[in-house]
Formats: sequence, structure tokens, C-alpha cells
Amino acid sequence: MVFVDSYPKTSKLVRSEFIVAFVALGIGALFGVIQALHRTGAFRGFVSSADYYTLLTAHGVLLALVFTTFFIAGLFAWAVSSSLERELPQRLAWPAFWIMLTGTVLAAVAILGGLFGAPSVFGHSLSADVLFTFYAPMKAHPAFYIGAALIIVGSWIAGAAYFKALWEWRSDNPDERIPLQTFMVLTTMLMWYISTIGVAVEVVVFLIPWSLGLIQNVDPLLTRTLFWYFGHPVVYFWLMPAYLVWYTILPKLAGGRLFSDPLARVVFVAFLLLSTPVGFHHQYVDPGIPEGYKFIAMTNTMFLLLPSLLTAFTVVASLEHGARQNGGSGYLSWLRNLPWDEPAFSGCALAGLMFAAGGFSGMINAGMNINYLIHNTIWVPGHFHLTVGTAFALTAMAISYWLVPQLTGKPLRQRSLAVLQPYVWFVGMALMSNAMHRAGLAGIPRRTAEPTYDEFAFQGVAGTVAEMRLQIAIGGFLLFVGAALFLVVMADTLLARRGGTLSVNGSIPDPLSGPEHSPRILDNYKLWTAIALLLIVIAYGPPLASMVIDGIFAPGSPPIPV
Repeated sequence: MVFVDSYPKTSKLVRSEFIVAFVALGIGALFGVIQALHRTGAFRGFVSSADYYTLLTAHGVLLALVFTTFFIAGLFAWAVSSSLERELPQRLAWPAFWIMLTGTVLAAVAILGGLFGAPSVFGHSLSADVLFTFYAPMKAHPAFYIGAALIIVGSWIAGAAYFKALWEWRSDNPDERIPLQTFMVLTTMLMWYISTIGVAVEVVVFLIPWSLGLIQNVDPLLTRTLFWYFGHPVVYFWLMPAYLVWYTILPKLAGGRLFSDPLARVVFVAFLLLSTPVGFHHQYVDPGIPEGYKFIAMTNTMFLLLPSLLTAFTVVASLEHGARQNGGSGYLSWLRNLPWDEPAFSGCALAGLMFAAGGFSGMINAGMNINYLIHNTIWVPGHFHLTVGTAFALTAMAISYWLVPQLTGKPLRQRSLAVLQPYVWFVGMALMSNAMHRAGLAGIPRRTAEPTYDEFAFQGVAGTVAEMRLQIAIGGFLLFVGAALFLVVMADTLLARRGGTLSVNGSIPDPLSGPEHSPRILDNYKLWTAIALLLIVIAYGPPLASMVIDGIFAPGSPPIPV
């Protein structure tokens, strides 16, 4: 039976969350192409360089916070409901949705007010040109911070719905292993609960009172540290849902089965343990943080290569199994037997391939010495466009081709566009990210509408600066086209009348190596959460204590006008 018929209440919730995510994707993609054309000088007629920062903030918040959080909430609701075979608790799930939506509207209004002269609202200029990295001393309208806080709180409540569903399932199945998809969801949410404590304290204790004028100064180093305590784990909040898809759905799409359930559980436990005590690698150049603790962050970050390498092995082995089931042979020629004309498969597979490239550039970011070469250059957005911009975003779009028909009972429309779309996105990202990485090696800065200086010219280290700018502009335009193709397919499918024959089967085959081959201690959330908290205390305790001992608001900074 189709998912929408078995679980109609959860299907309605997931559709609602996906629609918000798709709207955020469309607006964010539009602002992204305007940025790419403006910054490279290809076309500067859309906005002024002053308004560029409004679009840059909206692009980051809508895509990295709103699109991701709403899509993940929908994907997780589907995964828990499907694997536990029950409706999600509606009394928690729907309030979570409305709280997140309210926060999104507040934050978006505050940001976009900057395009309309930043009018005074409740005694404060309605603007929020603080970028996605919203720490002091740049200040936004209070509505922006309140909206961000509501998005986080809403995601916490959504997580509570997943845990409540597990408790209800556990009462009926006391001796069963937690189904893999639910295990992945809950492990991700535990990591999310731990990591969002930092940004919650930053926003609620410091930034909201500061933006309201209730306190005059805040400590920029403390707010930066609290933000980056959250700012790197959020990357894994994006990636772990993509891993859920790659581990549990992609092998089925390839015609096979997951190679190892135990390895998948080990990977997610490793992310729970190691995702948070790494934030100082974003602050290598910050004074006031002992070098030894930066070294600890670097070491922990390098350890995160282990779950990524385990994933590469497990997922590729699962794909090879599927290809050989379909007649594939040889060392590499089995790749031809994979369904590259199926958009759900091709998008996920290409996203994984691009993420591998992002992992290599991430190793440069993580190294204390070589990081200084590319710090605050356009290399950095080149890297995270490979992670959130492809590993997550392309996986989300691709799996929507498989999920939305099950959530609506409607066949996928505009299939030819869907088949083309992952390749358009992949080519666009390959062009743009490649040029961004090379431009970063030349020292070209990020976060600026005017990447030039008087009486100074950047020298390209691999190609010319003009060629890099052209490549970024073309790549950004292709990414916008890819997003538009996806939204056309989704809109046509969602708005169509129900009818026709569904070509998707939502069942997930059993892994080749099941949960019975792994120790039950992997499901002991109390143990792994305790170890994760201990690692965080070791990595963050003394530096945070020294900042607080200096004075919780000192050394203080007044807000800097944006």
C-alpha cells in the first residue's frame, strides 16, 4: 500500500514541510544566482553592492537553515513513521511545524526589510545584514534573532515527536532492535539537541537582549564561540539525513541491498560522539583561545574522516551488489549497470561523488597550518557548496522524486526534466566550486560584493582571475536552472490530480548483514550521549570558563551598524 494511504496524517505533515522547504529553496536559489552574477561582474543590474549583503544573508539563512531544517523534519517524519509502521504523534509534530514556520517568517521579514530602506519597526531598523554567521558585533533586528530561536525550538519539538513514536513502538516491541532508519533519525536528533545548546544560549541570553537595547555590550569572542559550537555540527545535521538516504534507500534504487546495517550504526554513533567538539577549527585565527584547544579541535575533526570513509566503503559496496544483481561484471564496468536514467538514483549518486571532493577540501580547512592559506577566502564557500549545496541539497531533490509520489499517491510528472536536473546541478556545481577553490588559493576574499582592492590585482594560481569569475557566473546560473527544473517537476506533481499508476515501491529490503550481527550496545543512547558530553567538556570547558571568568559581557563591544 502507498504511504499516503497507510499514514495519511503523517503524509500531510511531510508534504507541508516539504512545500516550505521547496519555497525556501526557490527564493534562496534566485538570490544565489543574483549574487554570482553581481560578484563576478557578469551582470550588476539587479541590486546595489549595499543590498548584496541583504541577499547574501537571505541566501544563507533560507538555504542553510530553513530549507534544510524543514526538509529534514519531513524526511525524518517519513522515516520514523515508515520504519516503526505507525503515524507520527500529531500533537507534537504539528506545533513544531507552526513554530518553525513562524520563526521563518519573522527572520525572513527582518532580512528582506533591508531591501526596502530598513524602516523602523518597534524602534529598531528592520534589517538583518548579518549573514548566516550571525554573531556579534554585527547586529540585526530583534525579529531576526527571535525567528532563529523559534526555528531551533520547533526542531526540538519535532525531535520529541520522533522519540515519542519510538517509546510507543518500544511498548509493543520490547525486545526488538531499533529499526535502522529510526536509529539514524534519533542519533541525529541527539547530536542536534547537544549542538544547538550553543546557538540557543548565544541568541536568547545575549543577542536578543542586546538587539532590544536591554544590554549595551556583548563579548564578540564568546558569541563567536557559542555560534561555532553549533556551526560545525550543523554540517552533520545536514549530512546525516543524506547518509540515511544513501544507506537505506540508494541501495534499493540500485537494485540491491544495504551491505551492512552494523557499519551504518557505527557511523552514526561516531557522528554523535565527534560532531560537536570540533568548532574551534573555525576559530584558528581568533585570539583568546589557547592553541592547544585548537589542536584538539583539529584532531577531532580528522577523526571524523573515519565515519566518512566507512560510508564510502559501505555505500559503494551496496551499489556494486545492486549492479551485479543486474548483470554487472568486471572491476569497474559494473557501474554501467546502475540506473543512471532514474533521477532519484543519479542525483543521490552524484551527490555522494561530489561530497567526496568536499571531504578533501575539508581536510585543508581542518588543518591548523594550511588553513591559514585559505582562511576567509572564497575557497570556504566553495567547500560548503559541495557539502550542504550538493551532498545535502542534491540528495534532497533527488529523493523527492522517489518520495513525493508516495506522499501524494500521484505519479511523478515531467519525468524528462527530472532525469536531466541532477546532471545540470552537478555540472553547475563542478564549475562554480572548482573556480571558487582556485580563487581562494589566489587569496580572493569571501563575504564581499567588491572582491577587488585599489592598486592591487589578484594573480590566479591555476588559470586567470577573469576565467574563474566567468566559471563562477556560469556555474551559478546552471545551479539556478537546476533548482528551477526541480521546482517545476515538484509543482506539477503536487498540483496534479491523483490518478495513474505509481511506478515506485516504498519497501526497503533487508540488509545483507542485519542488526543481529551488531552488539546491542550500539542502541544504548544514554552511554553514547554521556561520552559525547564528556568529550565536549574536555574540548570546550576550560576555554569557555576563561571567557566567562573575564566577565560574561566583557571585553564588550557595542553593536556595529551594518
